[in-house]
Order: sequence, then C-alpha cells, then structure tokens
Amino acid sequence: MSHLFSPTSVGNVQLANRIVIAPMCEYSAEAGCATDWHMIHLGHLALSGAALLFTEATAVEPDGRISPGDLGLWSDETEAALGRIVAAVRRYSPIKLGIQLGHAGRKASSDAPWNGGQLVPASEGGWQGWAPSAVPHNAHEPAPHALDDAGLARIRDAFVDSARRAIRLGFDAIELHAAHGYLLHQFLSPLSNRRDDAYGGSLENRMRFPLEVFQALREVTPPSVALGLRVSATDWVDGGWDLEQTLVFAQALKDRGCEFIDVSSGGVSSQQKIPVGPNYQVPFADEIKRKIGMPTITVGLITEAQQAEDILAQGQADMIALARGMLFDPRWPWRAAAELGGQVEAPRQYWRSQPRELKSLFGETRFGQR
Repeated sequence: MSHLFSPTSVGNVQLANRIVIAPMCEYSAEAGCATDWHMIHLGHLALSGAALLFTEATAVEPDGRISPGDLGLWSDETEAALGRIVAAVRRYSPIKLGIQLGHAGRKASSDAPWNGGQLVPASEGGWQGWAPSAVPHNAHEPAPHALDDAGLARIRDAFVDSARRAIRLGFDAIELHAAHGYLLHQFLSPLSNRRDDAYGGSLENRMRFPLEVFQALREVTPPSVALGLRVSATDWVDGGWDLEQTLVFAQALKDRGCEFIDVSSGGVSSQQKIPVGPNYQVPFADEIKRKIGMPTITVGLITEAQQAEDILAQGQADMIALARGMLFDPRWPWRAAAELGGQVEAPRQYWRSQPRELKSLFGETRFGQR
C-alpha cells in the first residue's frame, strides 16, 4: 500500500487516505451566505476521492471577512445556507468535512482577486478592519482599529459561536486560521503586533490571544470533532515571525489539546521574500512534526503523486494538502491512486469510468446493463 493511500486519523476522525483539500477562497458568497457556486464547487470536490475537504476561510463576524464575497458563519441565515451544502455533500459522498474559521483583521475589506484584490474603501462599500495595533497592512492604506479588551472578548466569543454552529451542522473538523497575515497571525507577528499590554511584546504575550481563542474552541468542541490550526511558519521577513517561534507556539497548542497543525507561510507583510518552488514549505512541516509530534499537514506547490508519496515516505508530514492543483485537476486523487497503486472512493454513478486496466481503482464495484 502506498503511503498516500494509507489510512490515518486526526483526533478521533478516521481518514481513508492522506489527501486533504485545502481551504480556498471563492469570493462568491452573498452577505456571508453560501450560494449555488459553493454547491457546485464543494460538491464536485467532494467527489474527488480525497479524505478531507475544508471550506474556504469562513468569517466569524461580518467585519472579519477578507472580501465582501467571503463565506461567513455568524448568524442563522449563514448557518442555514452552509447547511444546505453540507447536507448535499453528505448525501452523495463519504468525504470528511472540515471548516476553517477565521478573521481577516487588518486584511479585511479586500476586493476579489479578479478585480485587483486591493482594499475596498468605505465609499465603495468597504469597512475599516480590526487588528492588534493601528498599523496598516500597506503604508498607503488607512490604519485599522486597534482592538481593546471589549473587542478581544467580542471576537473570541464570535469564534466560539461559529464553532458551535459548525458542530451543529455536523462538520468533522475545525481548523482555526492563524496564518496568511490574518488576525490571529497579526497577533503572533512582531511586524503587526505593536501592543504594550499583556497581548504584545514578548513571544508569550503575542501568543496569548490566539491561544485564548484556541482554548475557548477546545472547551466547546466535542471529542468527535477534530480541532486543529493553520499557521504561517515564517513571515519571510527579517525580524518577523519565524520557525523557532512557531515551534514554541505549536508546543503550547499541543499542550492545550490541538489535534493537527496545517503548515503554511507568509502573508503578514508586503515586504516578504518567498523562495517559491516545489516543496518550499515542506521543511517547516518536517521540523514541527519531528520536534512537536503533532499530526502535520503540509501544503504548497505539491503537484505530482510521486512527490506527495516521497514526502510521506520520508516522514516529513502526515498528510498532503492541495489547493490550486485540485482546482486545476479535481480528480487528482484518482490519478494519484492509478499511478501509485492506491484505491479511492468514487460515486457509483462514475464507476463505469474506471479504466479497464485498473480493475480495483474504485474498490469493489459492479456495473451491468441489459
């Protein structure tokens, strides 16, 4: 059996293989509500043969959206809209479903990438973001609101409320978004956190609010739902957040019951210099896995089946996440299984597509006609 197609688990959630579909913003929600686009998008990815499918970053309050078109889970209306998608996927696919809960912080109110992706001004329907400190993401942008104690409590409570809604909808996993320059990452990084109170300055203080939010989610998340976190392992900027600090943070998370960590990088500063290339983030996952011992997901320019297999065979990560590669080839797990001698779940409506030379690609199937 290939490593990629061997079973694993996160917490008490059993996974059929080690392929994860990473969260990918779609910029297609309406007032935070999932639309028919999400039904099509998540529906067809649910038929991919991957073991775990995450929603896009899902905002815990309206001001926490990355863009006006972001998915949200802060009200009965947003819950009902997302619930329709979950119910449809559950009807036709055995894939495990995860939700990524996040808050954009000072990177909120961005336009969709196909419109340039820049800050949407208030005059055009945008809003002022919230952040650890009144430091804008780009120097030419207006400063965000600096969160006071009441604001911290509001956002912490919003994460808990969204987690409860996700649990009620039946998600199998919750991933707390503390990466890519969004709010919880902004607290971690000294580039964006200039506070002089208990939430700023030292590493212990900068970790405090993200750990408080995680602990609050841990207290409401049942054992049947896996709880983890996505982190940027480095800012790729001198004097910023780095791997050494990430290791301290990961250990603190593990001590509080974190069941998996999804390792990415960058996003907090426009000054970042990222050496992008195949496997460029794998060493971070490798270091966290070896030193902390938490189930680890790696992601970033992993495009080939043998490439993913080798990462797992070398013990550099426990799971492989794909994002853009899965958008380009939504049947990537099928092709990987064919190449590596693995097996995937396929909907019975597609059983007849199994190649003649791969008699067990879809497991035990039967198909006849008169």
